Amino acid sequence: MTPSPALSTILFIITLNCCAAIPGLAQEKGNIPNLAMVADARAWKVSNATAESVNVDGRLAVRLTATGDSANGIVGLALPLGMEFDTGLIELDLKGKNVKQRSFLGVAFNVTDGRTFEGVYFRPFNFRAEGPARGRSVQYIAWPENTWEHLRKEKPGQFEKPVSPVPDPDGWFHARIRVTSTQVRVFVNEAMEPSLVVERLALGKVRRPVGLFVDSAEGLYANLRVTPDP
Repeated sequence: MTPSPALSTILFIITLNCCAAIPGLAQEKGNIPNLAMVADARAWKVSNATAESVNVDGRLAVRLTATGDSANGIVGLALPLGMEFDTGLIELDLKGKNVKQRSFLGVAFNVTDGRTFEGVYFRPFNFRAEGPARGRSVQYIAWPENTWEHLRKEKPGQFEKPVSPVPDPDGWFHARIRVTSTQVRVFVNEAMEPSLVVERLALGKVRRPVGLFVDSAEGLYANLRVTPDP
């Protein structure tokens, strides 16, 4: 027997409600902030940086330029308002420069304020570097105590690693940052194995702001997607 149109409509609504109740399905596509509104204070909070929406290589992107330097305890952040995150997946495309000490870009999460947060960022000028510098291509930090300087001195080689496979240091690359309650794993482009795996050095378990990070120079960011765990 073919159900009546009214019954079919009821069954369709019930199916949608059931799917929404299944953990993870309702957030399958993640949260995608509007990069075109990055300069609008009603949509984004930008600190210690200038931010503008640009089109680069056919992508809608954000150009974030730091107005400070981590050496002085200041980095640039751009946080979409209303978006909070504890554990889950952060994905985005990034484009830096192959200019030594002039390209530091990534993401910040578990943000309490401009000096208290966790972050993962890249140094594209080290992607193809020779010697120890190549092992400093991707970095985890947990401010204020665990800056890159402190971690490199106290725990060398644990919280910064080379990136594999090696991206073009002047081109776009895709980062997937998986955050659990105790661990951070960083994958680049289509890699099945993480370039960086670290134990978190800050207490999470609270949904806090998440967004873009830049230090002492500028970076380009596109296709930001944040998918919290259910």
